[in-house]
Parts: sequence; C-alpha cells; structure tokens
Amino acid sequence: MRRFLLPCLILLCALPATARETRYVSDEVFIVLHSGPGNQYRWLGKLTPGTRMELGQTAEDGEWAEVTTSAGTTGWVKTEFLTPAPTAQVKLARAESRASQLETQNRELSAQLQALQTEKAQLNTQLGDSTGELDEVSTQLANLQQISGNAVQLDTDNRRLVEQNENLRSEVEMLEAENQRLTDNLQSEDFLNGAMAVLLGVIITLVVPRLWPKRRRMSEWA
Repeated sequence: MRRFLLPCLILLCALPATARETRYVSDEVFIVLHSGPGNQYRWLGKLTPGTRMELGQTAEDGEWAEVTTSAGTTGWVKTEFLTPAPTAQVKLARAESRASQLETQNRELSAQLQALQTEKAQLNTQLGDSTGELDEVSTQLANLQQISGNAVQLDTDNRRLVEQNENLRSEVEMLEAENQRLTDNLQSEDFLNGAMAVLLGVIITLVVPRLWPKRRRMSEWA
C-alpha cells in the first residue's frame, strides 16, 4: 500500500510545477527573448505580436517572466508585454481561418446540395415516367378486365343461345313429327273418303236402276 501511495504523492507534488499558464505577446510591439531576467542577458530571438507561449516562473521583482515558445525555446521577456488572452491579431487570424474553413464547408455543402437537387430532379423524372407507365398498365388492365368480363358474358350468352337452339330444334322435330302424323291422317282420311265415294257410287249404280221399274209397275197399277 505504501509503495502505491508514494508515487502518487510525488506525482501530486509535481503537478503545480508542470502546470503552466498560456500567455501571448501583446499586439502593440515586437519583444526580445533574453536568456535571463534582464536586458543585459543575451538575445535569443524576437517575438512577434500574438506569439503564443507557456508561462514558467516569474522574477522576484515581477517585471520578467520565463516563457517557452511553441518551438521549444525557453527565455525571459518583460511581463508588461504579455497578455493572458489572444490578441486581436491572433483573433483575426483565427477568425480568418475559421471563415476560410466555413467557406470551404459552404462550397462543399453547395456542391452536395446541387448534387442532391440534380438527383431529386432525376428521381422526379423517373417518378413521372413510372407514374405514366403505371397509368398505362392500369388502363390496359382495365381493358383486359372489360374484355374478360365481355368474354364471360359472351360465353354465357352463347350457352344460352345454344340451349335455346336445342330447345327450338326439339320443338321443330316435335312439330315435324306432328305434321307428319297429321299428313298421314289426312292421307288416310282422303283414302277412306275416296273409298267411300267409290263404294257409294257402286251402290248407287247397282241399286238405283232397280228402284225405277218398281215405281213404273206401281204407276201402271194405279
């Protein structure tokens, strides 16, 4: 347990020393980075306004501060030329960078919007074509359904007419048979009538002459 706590305590003690604040060179002047806390120390370089640095220790008089640039160079500068917030120049550069990024994003979004609008127009065209084809197919289907319905009706009418034809044919056959029967009956009656007429003629021929003499004798007797 002690072996675990000791490194933690050492780490906690080291945190304040390693935690550094960020400072920026004010945008009014160029400042010189010295090797020590004073103008008598050697120059290490010149820092432009807006340069970002990490703040280290501060001199006892508070006029000089140890800083480390983003390039890793450590030196001393006058604290009066440091500011905790980014300078207007830095803010402007950041704003310009952000504006450039937004402009790039805007162009990309505009291109994507144009592509989407083109795709939408194509889809609308395809939708119109599909709607036209659907209407045509629906019309054809309606025609087929009508033809199919007419075919069913025609089949029903055909069956009804065939049945009526069969019934009429049966009636015709019955009428023909009845006509034949009547014809046969008429022929039989004509034959009988003819025979009766012949027989009656024979009777008249044989009987009537015999009746006449008897009448004469009776007249003579009178």
